[in-house]
Amino acid sequence: MMKISRKHIDPADTAAVDAAFAAVEQQPVACCNWADYPYSPQVSFRAFHTGQTLMLRFDVQERHTAALVTDDNGGVWNDSCVEFFLSVDGQGYYNFEFNCIGTMLLGFRRSRNEGVVHAAADTLASIERRTTLPHAAFAERTGDNSWSLTAAIPVQALFRHRIKSFSGLAARANLYKCGDQLSKPHFLSWQPIQTPSPDFHRPEFFAPIEFE
Repeated sequence: MMKISRKHIDPADTAAVDAAFAAVEQQPVACCNWADYPYSPQVSFRAFHTGQTLMLRFDVQERHTAALVTDDNGGVWNDSCVEFFLSVDGQGYYNFEFNCIGTMLLGFRRSRNEGVVHAAADTLASIERRTTLPHAAFAERTGDNSWSLTAAIPVQALFRHRIKSFSGLAARANLYKCGDQLSKPHFLSWQPIQTPSPDFHRPEFFAPIEFE
């Protein structure tokens, strides 16, 4: 079980946030589950929480990077994208998806196509996103591309539940890196997925996590 530590800092204090992340062990997003998609960028994540806010950071090194989606709840998975799927009750899960310029999609669903509800604009606006790339669309760039994304996810962003704090929460999750429409499409996961073709919407492969 992965334990997500609690830090007593202000999520708006970027220096304190960066120092807190520096003390958290990186977790690789490195499971290349499908032989048809062998390309594997270097990807890791780190996470901690403050009680009211989950702080999540992805660090990416890749050869192919693009960001064409600038409106939230658009098709960010087609760009260079990182994702965090979280189930807090075993009845459904939240899919937090971010492209490399910080555009995001957030939904709650029972499966890929069942019971899908997308977050409202005020919920999306409550999730602060900080990236090392400017929030401007660009076509695919090929080279030694590195970027990081930090998201501050308030507990209220779990909009289908009435959870008052992350502290003590037991949940299940998986994290991903993809780029469906890049010249080198790829589909990496933190925990392995055993399906014939790429499919991140499989909560049976989520792993347990505990918020301290």
